[in-house]
Amino acid sequence: MTFSAMTLITALTLLGLGLGLLFAPAAMLKPWGLESPTPAAVMCRRLGAVYLGLAVMMVLAWNGETQTATAVGAATATGLLALMGLNELRRGNVGKGIFVAITVEVLLTAGFLSTLWA
Repeated sequence: MTFSAMTLITALTLLGLGLGLLFAPAAMLKPWGLESPTPAAVMCRRLGAVYLGLAVMMVLAWNGETQTATAVGAATATGLLALMGLNELRRGNVGKGIFVAITVEVLLTAGFLSTLWA
């Protein structure tokens, strides 16, 4: 199998997993026989953000843009994690300690994006 085919298959798979975990964590956990209490749903949504970032990375790598793929994929994942952290805080699912993670994620996002214009 070619690298291009593998990255496309992986991107589509990760896109499906990412969207499922982000928007339907209970449905994703149920087939495994797992409940979806709030802590599990929070972690599923955060993992969904990482999968979406990896999906973006695979799409860009498919076109041979490996440095750009890494930067944009990582920025997508960390940016989504920061947004998800803020959303979970707004919903009351996590405490203010999430601001440490959000701060790190915002700094990583900015750092990766800055490499695109360096």
